Amino acid sequence: MSDDHTHVQEFFGARAADWDTRFPDDGPAYAAAVADLGLREGDRVLDAGCGTGRALPPLRAAVGPSGVVLGADLTPAMLQAAVRAGRDRDGQLLLADVAALPLRAESLDAVFGAGLISHLPDPAENLRELARVVRPGGTLALFHPIGRAALAARQGRQITPDDLRGEPNLRPLLAGSGWRLTSYADEDTRFLALAVRDG
Repeated sequence: MSDDHTHVQEFFGARAADWDTRFPDDGPAYAAAVADLGLREGDRVLDAGCGTGRALPPLRAAVGPSGVVLGADLTPAMLQAAVRAGRDRDGQLLLADVAALPLRAESLDAVFGAGLISHLPDPAENLRELARVVRPGGTLALFHPIGRAALAARQGRQITPDDLRGEPNLRPLLAGSGWRLTSYADEDTRFLALAVRDG
């Protein structure tokens, strides 16, 4: 396992048990972002880096009982917290790395990634892997329940010009990874970038 993986697992493993209680008011922001993804009944969707599975209930509601909801995360403790919260009833949980997903090419309609991009060890390559498993015309949502400025303030730092979530950086990153940015919002209350898989 790479040092990046070890760091991610240590960071999130230490926080998994109380993750949901630290951010108890994020539910409506997750539901709104899932709604913006435009899923339909019967769609197949992956929550990449699902953590404790907070997006799984709205994803299940969006695709209905005939749809497929998968949640993949690299950190066992986060998946265990998802099971304790009962979110495994809304989707199948996979202990998996988004750099090498155990999924067939073009097998999904959409990918949802909350807080994902800043934790990817090789963003361009990892976004290409997400594109591999999504059908042409499928969608990607990169989401955070608060905007870049609010997150930086929470973490006691400044936004830097090399922030991957900044539109001037994100647009070409996505374009070089098989995605076309179609919508971008960076507000105090949320960050949401929507992209379509080129085909």
